[in-house]
Amino acid sequence: MPRPSMPGLGHLSAAVLVSFVCAGSASAQTTNWQDYLGGPASSHHSPLKQINTGNVHKLDVAWSFPTGDDISYTFSPLVIDNIAYVAAQKGSLVALDATTGKQLWAHPFTAPGDTPSRFAGIAGMRGANYWESKDRKDRRILVTANGSLYALDARTGKLVDSFADHGRLDLKIGIDRATRPLASRSAGRIFENILILGSATGEGYLAPPGDIRAFDVVTGKLLWVFHTIPRPGEPGYDTWPKDAYKYMGGVDVWGEITVDTKRGIAYFPVASAKYELYGGDRPGNNLYADCILALDARTGKQLWHFQTIHHDIWDYDPDSAPQLVTVKHDGKTVDAVALASKNGFLYVFDRVTGKPLWPIEERPVPAGNVPGETYSPTQPFPTVVPPFARQGMTVKDMYTGFMRPEEIPWWKDRLSKARTGLYTPPAVGQDTINLPSVNGGALFFSTGADAASGTVYVLSKDLPSIVKLVPEGESTTANAGGLIPSRPHNAPRHKSPFPTQEQMGRAVYEQNCQFCHGPELKGDRGPALDTVVSRLGADTTRNTILHGRATMPSFSALPAESLNELMAFLKQPDLAPLGTAASPSAQAMMRAFRTEPSYPEDVEGPPSRYKTGYGNEPYVITPPWSTITAYDLNTGKIKWKTPYGDVPQAGPSDTLRGNIYPKSGFVTTAGGLVLFAGNDSKLYVLNSADGKVIFTKDLPNGSQGVPAVYEVNGREFVLFSVTGGGTVYPEGAYMPPGGKSTPATSKEYIAFSLPVGTR
Repeated sequence: MPRPSMPGLGHLSAAVLVSFVCAGSASAQTTNWQDYLGGPASSHHSPLKQINTGNVHKLDVAWSFPTGDDISYTFSPLVIDNIAYVAAQKGSLVALDATTGKQLWAHPFTAPGDTPSRFAGIAGMRGANYWESKDRKDRRILVTANGSLYALDARTGKLVDSFADHGRLDLKIGIDRATRPLASRSAGRIFENILILGSATGEGYLAPPGDIRAFDVVTGKLLWVFHTIPRPGEPGYDTWPKDAYKYMGGVDVWGEITVDTKRGIAYFPVASAKYELYGGDRPGNNLYADCILALDARTGKQLWHFQTIHHDIWDYDPDSAPQLVTVKHDGKTVDAVALASKNGFLYVFDRVTGKPLWPIEERPVPAGNVPGETYSPTQPFPTVVPPFARQGMTVKDMYTGFMRPEEIPWWKDRLSKARTGLYTPPAVGQDTINLPSVNGGALFFSTGADAASGTVYVLSKDLPSIVKLVPEGESTTANAGGLIPSRPHNAPRHKSPFPTQEQMGRAVYEQNCQFCHGPELKGDRGPALDTVVSRLGADTTRNTILHGRATMPSFSALPAESLNELMAFLKQPDLAPLGTAASPSAQAMMRAFRTEPSYPEDVEGPPSRYKTGYGNEPYVITPPWSTITAYDLNTGKIKWKTPYGDVPQAGPSDTLRGNIYPKSGFVTTAGGLVLFAGNDSKLYVLNSADGKVIFTKDLPNGSQGVPAVYEVNGREFVLFSVTGGGTVYPEGAYMPPGGKSTPATSKEYIAFSLPVGTR
């Protein structure tokens, strides 16, 4: 493992970390931000109030620090003892002086010369944990990278040799059938000397199980494991097929964990079973998938649970942090926990007993007719507490601001024919609109609370998707409704860091077929293949590849996955034009994530492993696309709701319209503020009493992660990761008349300030 590098990096190019400060009265108090999301309760809340509604307009830039690369970090900073811990420099953990921004040390997790990427080192992580011994002689930062948990000395950045294997713990420990690194991008949660971790097991069929584990912070020893897919004799075993724990997977905690430190209770948002959008191989309600789960943090013993979705086939799993509040309910003071989920509902419970504060009713939901699938006849619906997101979309909700005139009738026809409505199951051969969707509703970084007032805040994304199930082996990436009029075949609507199935197939073609059939599939030594599937049919084409024909040799040794990719490419070669083939490293990465084992010999699988792409279509629905909602859980009512950020192109610049799919989070303070920065390169400050914008400030780039609020020597700071948050317009989108695209692409480092002497 490389050792920490020394400060003194000179002028670096990439995104910037900006800290805002308000000059106010001095105080001897020092307040840290030493926990992921602000504390064990994950509340995003600070008790500081030096910066408040009366002086927030005086915010100035105290310092800035360049990350030294081109990575957009979702890492949420920690601040302890005037040291800020951030992710920068190709995914290294970097320690900074929290009052000046001067680098103190950096610990790299990648080898010298590695190319910066969103997965380098801790680049893809959302945060870290801090722990100290009672005498403070031992202080550690615990962070995951490359499938391992690392313990670093918080003062020097060096590995703690006494922890696990010389400072490194393999995160496959405690997980059955783990064949690859299973680290969750969330930080987990420390309670006393215990580190509680979730995992991200993958999205494919028969993924490993996502059992919850706890480790000794000092030694790295495994302390306890909770089986999220129950074993014989454990509660919930009968909600799965027999011995499902031996081959089924998912049901992981890839999201955010909350701990009630007074009671020693840990609360987990447990994810869906895999495969998440078809469950023909997992009849039953599938506990503990899609649950809020309360465990004894010291022992892992189950205290209570509530399942928000039975037999999930929408991927509506919760992953945002459960929020702890104290409320007045039926004339009594109640300590409650609230869980927001992707489906747009907020569920509220007594945090000790698990009893809902208001009734949650089982109501009938639509069934489907997908072969082999089973459907739950009912789903839980909260009463009293209204949803925070739109649930269901029709053609009446269509937004044309980013459509060419010739596209409008095409979209109207597609949306009119699609199945829609909350809990409408995906179908084979027909579009289904999901709103919220797999990537909508409340996700990571989405919830916070002012516990004392009983207020819970939810950031929501109204992100529709249009899905259509296909049997395994068929392409899930082709546009489900056909190509949009006048849109070039080689101009996808959305960029993705992952290669498509067609791009994977292009790589297979270039390795095996191009020599004879030419780079453009127009023929060379062999015949043209650019229309081979439409001419011969899919079955004949597949058989010809496997068994040969005339002078063409057999490719019977071609792996099934490679054959499926090649077929996807041959069906629609325009979706992967020359120069877009997946690189060998991208192929290896995708196959590592997509490889799916076979069912055990004594298990009868479903008629097919049906699949679908996520089908995200964020700009076809009317704005606002993202909102923040404040709930008063003393009454169960919404206090206020406002769009999250501003996209001027979607309407008047003085009207909030919301960021599209922000990956940033907000913080609230005792000064009456809600602060956040989104994709649109701007800081926003709301009055927490009414949700109104009281201050904005331009930033050099978009933001990701959750800010840190801290105080050093009487000065209060708010530290943002301003490392890029996304573009304003979708790839290839129509520019409306008078519109102007202003994506934040600047890699310069700018310090904002008020005039000298301003108070």
